[in-house]
Amino acid sequence: MPLVSSFVLLVQQMGASMTAPSLATLVTVVTGWLYAGRRTVTGMIVAAGAIGQKHHSAYHRLFASARWSLDALGLALFRIVSSLLADGPVSLTLDDTLARKRGLKVYGAGMHHDPLASSRKLAVTSWGHSWVVLAVRVELACIPGRFFSLPILFRLYLNKKASARWRLVHRSRPELAVELLEKLCGSLPERRFHVYADSTYGGQSVLKHLPANCDMTSRLPLDARLHKAPTPRRSGTAGRPRKRGERLPTPRQLLQGRATHVTVAIYGRQDRVRLVECVARWYNVPDRPLKVVAVEPLTGGRPTQAFYSTCIEDTAEEVLTGYSGRWSIEETFLGSKQHLGFEEPQAWSRRAVLRTAPMAMLLYSLVVLWFASDGHVLYRPPRRPWNLKKARPSFADMVATLKRESLREEVCAHLPPGRMRENLLAPLLQAAQAAA
Repeated sequence: MPLVSSFVLLVQQMGASMTAPSLATLVTVVTGWLYAGRRTVTGMIVAAGAIGQKHHSAYHRLFASARWSLDALGLALFRIVSSLLADGPVSLTLDDTLARKRGLKVYGAGMHHDPLASSRKLAVTSWGHSWVVLAVRVELACIPGRFFSLPILFRLYLNKKASARWRLVHRSRPELAVELLEKLCGSLPERRFHVYADSTYGGQSVLKHLPANCDMTSRLPLDARLHKAPTPRRSGTAGRPRKRGERLPTPRQLLQGRATHVTVAIYGRQDRVRLVECVARWYNVPDRPLKVVAVEPLTGGRPTQAFYSTCIEDTAEEVLTGYSGRWSIEETFLGSKQHLGFEEPQAWSRRAVLRTAPMAMLLYSLVVLWFASDGHVLYRPPRRPWNLKKARPSFADMVATLKRESLREEVCAHLPPGRMRENLLAPLLQAAQAAA
């Protein structure tokens, strides 16, 4: 079953840097990826109806040995996403996710923290791949009030044992994150970027190495040592200039004084909080002024937290609402795993591993982009009497709309217009909606 032509055009735009045979194979694989029950390469060939068109090894070679760059696909996808972006700074989301795997010979696999199986009292590790993902955060005009994080660039993190096994220099997740930011920001030096990340990527290992055209918002420890800017040095004074000025209270201590009571819209609800804001220098990064915001929630049950932004002109509300939009990448990970089989490909060689799983997240971005340009007009909310309050389509609805419209286009291409086609389309589309 081929895909609707408007979606195929997006795939071709993303893969414009590939050779013509590789791009044709990619279109077939993407088609099977959406329709397959299990996302193995052979399962995709069967689901796309491509058996006999070429030898099955050609589809395996697309990931294992073909000459194309995953970064080039990601940067091309960013250019497509740029049509949805305003003229201001580009919002980015940075995080990592675990793809559980089996097999001791799978390249890069190791034991990593499993957030889904862990609790506050018990940390659980699982065997698999840990992917560091950089995504562009957008708000669709057809779905106002909701952010989508569209993955574009990826790096596979290998723990120390896996790095030693594969004879590679161990690189931490923050180091990989800096590489992703440099790749994107360096490709567009004329644009301004703003990355939102959790505390894993908010420390000095990333903050000290941010590209010149990139700002950052992240969490700050409540006991962080804060300082004023150093006072100007008098002329003729001997000795090394001071790096830090007068010591300031920690974020926790700031909240013990006078604070402002405000209501902020975060995580889809209105929360009342006490907050204190100031401009300070973090002891670990004394050369960069930060807008520091300490927050004590009064509703919602969240713990006391502190945040910072390298944009010192941002208000406290902008810092909090901007950081809360980081949650959209968690929804991206969920959608990629549940509906696109991010964990399912069975690749084990180095190049195949580094290319196959990220294709699921690139496909996530393409589906959202297609829905923003064409799919939202074709979307028909399914009738669910038990969920009458649902007002916005989910990612599952976007995938279902894409499959339904692909079926409609295929049937209409083979049958002449008339009552016969309409009588055939109605039950087919209803079955496709139920199957999706």
